[in-house]
Amino acid sequence: MTDDDVSPTSPTEPTPIGPAAVDPSDVSPIGVLAAPAGGSQRRTRRSHRRTGRILLVLGVLLLPFVAIAGWLWYQIDPPGTPGRVVVVTIPAGEGVSAIGDRLEARGVIGSAFAFGIYTRVAGHQRFQAGEYRLRRDSGVRAAVAALERGPRQHYVSLALPPGLTFTEISERIGALPGRSAERVRQIAAAGSVRSRFAPSGVTSLEGLTWPDTYAISDHDDETQILTRIVRAFDDHATRLGLAQASDPYHAVIVASLIQREAGIDEDRPKIAAVVENRLRLGMPLQIDATVVYARGGGRAPLTSADFNVVSPYNTYKVTGLPPTPISTVTAASLTAALHPADVPYLYYVLTDASGRHAFAVTFAEHQRNIADSRRRGVIK
Repeated sequence: MTDDDVSPTSPTEPTPIGPAAVDPSDVSPIGVLAAPAGGSQRRTRRSHRRTGRILLVLGVLLLPFVAIAGWLWYQIDPPGTPGRVVVVTIPAGEGVSAIGDRLEARGVIGSAFAFGIYTRVAGHQRFQAGEYRLRRDSGVRAAVAALERGPRQHYVSLALPPGLTFTEISERIGALPGRSAERVRQIAAAGSVRSRFAPSGVTSLEGLTWPDTYAISDHDDETQILTRIVRAFDDHATRLGLAQASDPYHAVIVASLIQREAGIDEDRPKIAAVVENRLRLGMPLQIDATVVYARGGGRAPLTSADFNVVSPYNTYKVTGLPPTPISTVTAASLTAALHPADVPYLYYVLTDASGRHAFAVTFAEHQRNIADSRRRGVIK
């Protein structure tokens, strides 16, 4: 066989040995072993179980706090409609804890403990003593709101008709439950309650309170009552123009004389004219009402002893005005004092049962008017 007879054969390629024998895509990175197929899933399940256990523990730990918060919320704002009205009286000086116990006992709230927490957090630590109208099952928030509005107030009427002296006014105030006439007089004398129309150095409130009927709360003390009736005078007198008078206190004194002397409104400016005319001429006023005031009041007829009493209020004995008003006044009397009639009268006398007066310029004319009134039985 010749070389030509032998078919050439391709040399056999050697089989790669070592790394070249493996497809690089099938090899894990150097130093990293490929994890078994189910390992990642097992780790995830274990992580979920741990998270669940942590949440369960946290839930168990937080459950009491959640329960307490829910209970407090229920006590503060309970569902449903409040029940019937109950009257709860809170004594003076009672603290928040005792008030909570009282409200719980009357069924207004469900828990005095919740009441204490709420008032402490909200800053409500003081409530007024008194009587409250509350509703059962109101809840803490509604109960506290009602307490903050203050107690139910009872009112009594204080009737102060025109023409009263301050002593009479103090006695009427002192007749109210829990009030003292002496305390009223002490407050006035101390000057702690004053009218804007009282001159410096005058502490008397005579004539500086306003006649009216006042609704007095059971919480109003003597100072508050005096302040109210003096402020009412100041308000009314200011509206009537007293602040524009050259001598406001003079006008109030004259108005008090008019108040006690006049029987009808028509006569008030004329009596004011008589007072001012006599003052201008230096004549004693000789007004009976001042003598009644000087003797201490009363309705008994005046006697010769009364006319001789020594007092700065006895205008039969002294000239000029009394040192203070002698009674409270109405708007009509104060207006007359501010605007006297432009007449020359110096005298007047009661002329009929309606309270009308007859006026005169001369003493002789005045005497004739007196005789006529006596003849008709109007005066004695």
